[in-house]
Amino acid sequence: MDCIDALVLGIVQGLAEYLPISSSGHLEICREILGLRLAGADALEFDIVLHVATVLSTIVVLWSEFVPLCKSFFTIARDDKFFYVCKILLSCIPVAVVGLLFKDFVEQFFGGGLLVVGICLLVTACLLSFAYFFRNPDREKREGIRGHDISWTDALIIGCAQAVAVLPGLSRSGTTIATGLLLGDKRDKIAVGEAIGMWPLLVGFIASFVVGCAACKWMISIVKKGKLVWFAVYCLIVGVLCIVW
Repeated sequence: MDCIDALVLGIVQGLAEYLPISSSGHLEICREILGLRLAGADALEFDIVLHVATVLSTIVVLWSEFVPLCKSFFTIARDDKFFYVCKILLSCIPVAVVGLLFKDFVEQFFGGGLLVVGICLLVTACLLSFAYFFRNPDREKREGIRGHDISWTDALIIGCAQAVAVLPGLSRSGTTIATGLLLGDKRDKIAVGEAIGMWPLLVGFIASFVVGCAACKWMISIVKKGKLVWFAVYCLIVGVLCIVW
């Protein structure tokens, strides 16, 4: 992998991370198009670096919301912000369990072709469509279009959904958004073999961070408007193309 390849992958990660179309799946697609033959462990390592960059971009863009959450949590204020952070941490537990206990199993799905990506994109399309067409309009009218605050049970269910979404092509943001909408949560709460050298990692990291900063607020706006069905159509088309590739 050279720096140009890393730049392309970083841009793709920065865009796809905040859209419900699976950033890991699109990284697999780009690797296939670019002819990059990375071992599962190498591909996963590079993906993690890019994901760290987009996490940092989220913190930068949402800094005004991030700081009060940290202050409340570390001072144990026991207010809404404190418990919201606790719910985020609770939702991370299922993903951590999968990462610790099933790391080798997950690695085999990275760098291994597009069949799994295509199937998972079709699942993502189904999730987004289901959340769009089968959400509960009566509950939305009763609780307001913005929904209710995330409960402890909601946080755990969303965490389990994210744990399944470690597979490339199964969108973490899409799964989180779809699960949150089906649970009736507030939309502004749920949005949020070839070695890789140091320079490609750095270029990919920077590209992912910069593009992620630009894409983050865009995605929050899309989630609030609830226009997810078009992403379902996109995932359906791309998923079929991956399967027949």
